[in-house]
Amino acid sequence: MTGQPFTHLDAGGHARMVDVTAKQPTVREATATGFVRCAPRVIAALRDGTVPKGDALAVARIAGISGVKRTAELIPLAHVIGIHGVSVDLQVADDGVSVSVTVRTSDRTGVEMEALTGVALAALAVVDMVKGLDRTTSIEGIRLLSKSGGRSGDWHRPAAGTGGA
Repeated sequence: MTGQPFTHLDAGGHARMVDVTAKQPTVREATATGFVRCAPRVIAALRDGTVPKGDALAVARIAGISGVKRTAELIPLAHVIGIHGVSVDLQVADDGVSVSVTVRTSDRTGVEMEALTGVALAALAVVDMVKGLDRTTSIEGIRLLSKSGGRSGDWHRPAAGTGGA
């Protein structure tokens, strides 16, 4: 270990959940995105509402919201927090479906993991709904776009080509 202790390990090196009891709740928001790459015939079915399993985008929205709400069950060291708002936006493009999830809370810890989980579950639901049409459908580029609130303040992913992370 280098100089600074790891926040999610105790003195014996065992995993632990960080104690946020003393932190004051603040308004926090995070937005994450991802992309579901689809074949042209899947795009056509999404656009004209002929996906055999039904309304893939409606199912994906609900899956994204459900994923956000269940993040603490899925990510071992994530805190159970109050989710006060979730927006799941799905846009059909010529080569796939863009997924964007924004999560809001007023709590002691951020909602970055919740936004990322929401994107992952919404994207998985799209894949599940269209896999009968094309098994090569894939998920790409799930990433955090921005977060606000909390001790570390605001952060926005730098635009591509600006040298940022």
